[in-house]
Amino acid sequence: MRDGPVIEQGVDPKIDHIHLSLSTVDDATHRDRNDMARMGKSQQFKHFKFGPGEWRSSGDGVHLYRDICRLPFLGDFNGRDCITASSPTSGGQYHWVSEYASPRYQKFLSYITGWLSVLGWQGGFASITFLCGTLVQGFIALNNPTSYTPERWHGTLLTFAIALFATFINTYAASQLPSLEGLILILHIFGFFATMIPLWVMAERVDAKTVFTEFSNISEWPSTGLAVLVGQIAPIFSFLGPDGATHIAEEIKDASKIVPWCMVATALINGTLGFVILITYLFTMGDLDTVLHPASGFSFISAFNNALGSAKGATALASLILVLEICSAISILATCSRQAFAFARDNALPFSSFFANVNPKSKIPVNAVMFTTTVTLLLSLINIGSTEAFNAIASLTVGSLYLSYILSIGAFIARRLRPEPLPRARFSLGKFGLPINIFAFFYLCFAIVFTFFPGQRHVTLQNMNWSVLVWGVVVVFAIVQYMVHGRKVYEGPVAYVQKAQ
Repeated sequence: MRDGPVIEQGVDPKIDHIHLSLSTVDDATHRDRNDMARMGKSQQFKHFKFGPGEWRSSGDGVHLYRDICRLPFLGDFNGRDCITASSPTSGGQYHWVSEYASPRYQKFLSYITGWLSVLGWQGGFASITFLCGTLVQGFIALNNPTSYTPERWHGTLLTFAIALFATFINTYAASQLPSLEGLILILHIFGFFATMIPLWVMAERVDAKTVFTEFSNISEWPSTGLAVLVGQIAPIFSFLGPDGATHIAEEIKDASKIVPWCMVATALINGTLGFVILITYLFTMGDLDTVLHPASGFSFISAFNNALGSAKGATALASLILVLEICSAISILATCSRQAFAFARDNALPFSSFFANVNPKSKIPVNAVMFTTTVTLLLSLINIGSTEAFNAIASLTVGSLYLSYILSIGAFIARRLRPEPLPRARFSLGKFGLPINIFAFFYLCFAIVFTFFPGQRHVTLQNMNWSVLVWGVVVVFAIVQYMVHGRKVYEGPVAYVQKAQ
């Protein structure tokens, strides 16, 4: 077993200075070319120098405005950083499983992992666009409590609008994405202070004893401890998608160094901001019953309204979060399309040649972008008939992505325990690497169980967490698809790695 990654000969193992730039470049570094050659892939995308927005792609920091970061998630992030450093590819988890799993099982496991990741991210884009649409409905309901009655079809049309806007940015304005990400970073930091300062200054506060020593088991679970474990689903969703940066790695200059550090920065920066926001929210949220049953449908809007005493002021503050959520939708669409493109490039999807096509002029996988948008538009139509049915289908995101993380980290651990050399990497956790990988693996196995729990002990058809059913359908679908199609045409990325070597 090897404790650390092999450093490429002639490359300074120290981390050199990261230059911030928003300019587009088509020339890859020699390290990027070496990485792509080792993985047996051709470079099809434009490269961008590291811009300050890349750190956002490792999961949605915006969602941290709702919940606390927890230490286990840092292990989850770091458990993937060193894997990304050695194999910076848009394929992400399924590529890692193929390269690091036992040769006997790599083909089947990587194929299943690929489907889990593709469908999980598709559900993620549907979820974020629906969230943005219903946020707009929440603003309208807050400001027109007597004259506006929210209708499901309103939410669907707003979801359409958000999805189509994100599609426009990812196709016709794709060259401006680095600059847009820079603006998002500024808005992200500005939004933190713009939303927190009014709460610090204007809101009534409860005492520290109430915040830190009193617990409310409103869902009537048998114990407070179990209620806390079930409540993990909120921070789990907040930290979902740390692989996002990985799926755009083929478009980032010097990706084998930049992407892992972006993933670490995401956890540290957003985790710190999220903790401050959580504590502030607990001190200033006001009446618990009002927060749990808000007229707008969103608890944080009620907290703003309680602090400012003005619906318009609360709407203004909450609009900052809406803008950031829309920006997240743009980033998530980019991730979804690159994941689908990569899986198709390895001949794993039906009509793979179509979805793996990259527009020669824009260097964007336009077909994969349109596929993701179409899936979201079709799913959002379900909301017209039943919001519960839409949420059930969209909920496949958490379980599917978590299982893909478990499989990829597990494969990496197994490879580290075998007496075989690992690919060269420029990011290392040193002697802590393997313990962190093992910790992340077991925590993910533990946490995924609670993602399937209902939010309340007394379950009805309306409040049931149907994600376990949808997740099961996805797994069965992936297995059947492998038996019918995948085993005949899919070799797995490791086959291209071996051919390149």
